[in-house]
Amino acid sequence: MNYFEVFDLPVSFDIDTDTIAERYRDLQRVVHPDKYVNAPDRERRLAMEKATQVNEAFQTLKNPLSRGLYLLQLQGIETHDNHTAMDSEFLMQQMEYREELVEIKQLSHPFDALNAFLNRIEREQKQLNDTLSQQFAQNDYQSAHDNLRKCQFLIRLHEEALSLEEELNNGEL
Repeated sequence: MNYFEVFDLPVSFDIDTDTIAERYRDLQRVVHPDKYVNAPDRERRLAMEKATQVNEAFQTLKNPLSRGLYLLQLQGIETHDNHTAMDSEFLMQQMEYREELVEIKQLSHPFDALNAFLNRIEREQKQLNDTLSQQFAQNDYQSAHDNLRKCQFLIRLHEEALSLEEELNNGEL
């Protein structure tokens, strides 16, 4: 049973996160191991396996990046390859983003610049998710694979910017 079947969802990049969260809670009420404490060993083991599968499915499907990678795996496409070539325009953009983050760190009042930076990255992530949605709908798996790699970079960049924000808020810089 694939993760989409666990939640009775169509295999698609586009899913309603509220629906999956609701179904997750419903399934957890049914399969939670605590409900099987006094059951025979076999039932307890099966409940634990089902609860684990439900948790793994939820963690995978609730996140666009992991959901996209899972969709590629369902198509038999290797997602842990060592192929690191990316288009030069994207690589230049990433270098510029990294330089901008360093410059923001050196500003005497960096909060406005950092907030604008975070907003821009979040907009790019949303645009990329919209593009991924179209690519998966059109079964354009190679383009989706390439864009999921870009998505990974944007997520890391966003996390670095959030870390910088935390450092600034804590007065560590």
